[in-house]
Amino acid sequence: MKDLDFSKFDGLLPAIAQDWETGEVLMVAFMNEEAFAHTVKTGKATYFSRSRGKLWVKGESSGHEQMVKEIRTDCDKDTVILKVVQRGGAACHLGYRSCFFRKLDGETWIIEGEPLFDPSEVYRK
Repeated sequence: MKDLDFSKFDGLLPAIAQDWETGEVLMVAFMNEEAFAHTVKTGKATYFSRSRGKLWVKGESSGHEQMVKEIRTDCDKDTVILKVVQRGGAACHLGYRSCFFRKLDGETWIIEGEPLFDPSEVYRK
């Protein structure tokens, strides 16, 4: 952890969650040093929520956890890839498998796939 460079993005690293088996990119979030250490310690993907200003264990409210199988960093050591097993099938808070469910076709965004769950049912307040 000492080798990672948390200085470039105000103490945060971009963290890419990628399906362990297929390589599909599921989501991008951010980690601070505490989130990274918690991820390493527990094996559960833990991020820093910029909007809430606190740690966020993926799946803590939805049950859609990410179990980390491998962690990689880039050549500058300022971005990480988490290779994960996505429990519950969906990584996206809108219910889709991946947060990258929109594809640009000419000048129009097309939605690919169907939600795996209804966010209003999963994230009741």
